[in-house]
Amino acid sequence: MPKILIIGGVAGGASAAARARRLSEDAEIIMFERGNYVSFANCGLPYHIGGDIQDRSKLLLQTPESFLARFNVDVRVMNEVVSIQREDKTVTVKNLLDGSEYTESYDFLLLSPGAAPIVPPIPGIENPLTFSLRNIPDMDSIINSIQMNNVQHATVVGGGFIGLEMMEAFHQLGIKTTLLELADQVMTPVDPEMAGFVHQEIRAKGIDLRLGTALTGVEYLSETHIASEEAGEDSINQHIHGQLQLSLSTGDTLITDMLIMAIGVRPEVSLARAAGLQIGELGGIWVNDALQTSDPSIYAVGDAIEEKDFVTGKQTVVPLAGPANRQGRMAADNMLGANETYRGTQGTAICKVFDLAVASTGKNEKQLKREDISYDKVYVHTASHASYYPGAEVVSLKLMYAPDSGKILGAQAVGKDGVDKRIDILAVAQRAGMTVEQLQHVELTYAPPYGSAKDVINQAAFVATNIMKGDVKAIHYDQIANLSDDQVLLDVRNPIELQNVGTFPGAINIPVDQLRDRMNELPKDKEIVVACQVGLRGNVAYRQLANNGFKARNLVGGYRTWRASNQ
Repeated sequence: MPKILIIGGVAGGASAAARARRLSEDAEIIMFERGNYVSFANCGLPYHIGGDIQDRSKLLLQTPESFLARFNVDVRVMNEVVSIQREDKTVTVKNLLDGSEYTESYDFLLLSPGAAPIVPPIPGIENPLTFSLRNIPDMDSIINSIQMNNVQHATVVGGGFIGLEMMEAFHQLGIKTTLLELADQVMTPVDPEMAGFVHQEIRAKGIDLRLGTALTGVEYLSETHIASEEAGEDSINQHIHGQLQLSLSTGDTLITDMLIMAIGVRPEVSLARAAGLQIGELGGIWVNDALQTSDPSIYAVGDAIEEKDFVTGKQTVVPLAGPANRQGRMAADNMLGANETYRGTQGTAICKVFDLAVASTGKNEKQLKREDISYDKVYVHTASHASYYPGAEVVSLKLMYAPDSGKILGAQAVGKDGVDKRIDILAVAQRAGMTVEQLQHVELTYAPPYGSAKDVINQAAFVATNIMKGDVKAIHYDQIANLSDDQVLLDVRNPIELQNVGTFPGAINIPVDQLRDRMNELPKDKEIVVACQVGLRGNVAYRQLANNGFKARNLVGGYRTWRASNQ
């Protein structure tokens, strides 16, 4: 009868415990959790703060009692494993309620400690109004401070998943919010031009978005006087816990009632390091394809580990719930005799930002450049379903692929509807090894309320395949500012669009429907760079020009992509 000890619950640990029991009724399974909660929906915490999830109990997926009843797993909350004795195959456990310590032996040990929020050593950062969000107690502390301190302004540092979700939560509560992000964009899994759509949405909702701005210092301003309504004093704007004065890298200062640090997380590896387990170059616990650490009897999963990147095969750290759950299941299989191998992480993810969804899978352009991987890219902006059916919204999609093979390297999408569907399809296509040529032939559901006869996916594949076959020569938004004297920028949109939407500096305007009759206005000794709103009419114009002997290129993604890159 194997004895399995699991350190840490939530995604990876809880999944492993449940899977191990389903595979074996004989195994002894003990799960240790140093907090009060063994299995909770940590991805739902911001949505409870903001009021989307009203019932706090909905976040509690399993309790020690329910785990024992359903899976016969001995769950010990408020019990922290403080050391691992690998030679003896034992762990030392501290009961955090009474301070006592005891040991437990194991046949197999699973590490699922997760990742901890990064809080840099900024002067003054340790104060009662600064929070991070990792677990239920963190959430409760934030809610309590909002209620007790009459929070009217909050500042969020970090424009990743948690930062964006907390920003929206504060907005829903009617709290004025500033979002600070050191980079030139939020949501770094996508590229800057795609993040531009998110920047527009954030600013449109009245958020004070400050890109390229770091927090450099915090001063706690304590409240020295508590207002008394009996004495006729105004208590409406009273901050009984005080306020913070923030110093920014721009030289500005900012007064705020609450500070959320959400600049990222780092793997929890202290226990593994103390046990002499190998730590990877990126700072996570090293594991092999079977999710074994450098000690074959010890497995590790989730946010604490380094795993293989699906595209490059290199080590990466991806703190996402989906991979953690699958890894927990697979580790349980292998501890009980299977020989499963982890097939790599794509990093497929999505985030709600007010009315928008922003999602990605695979590598982004920044990463491809850093890895020196050859790639090409296309952009399409088209309706989430038939445009004539009510409720259609624009899906902006970026697709990256290998120029020689057409293999899918990554994809990103932003829009109000249908974003999850498209990125999920592309994640499956990438996992299956499909090329953009094959993607043309993907047959997707169509009825006017749900899709289009030529789906966003098909259209992106059509554009990419046209480029690969040489049917069109492309140019991209980031090349427009550096056109040579031998190139002419031709905007083929209608004049009313230019007035209502905006123009390219220095462009000639000939509407596409007039181009055949006005082609003589264009120089044949120069390359004509064709642009329209999204690239579709530009392709029509490009073909006319190419078929008439002009040298030409089409701006893929059109004005919409170019404008988003400048947000």
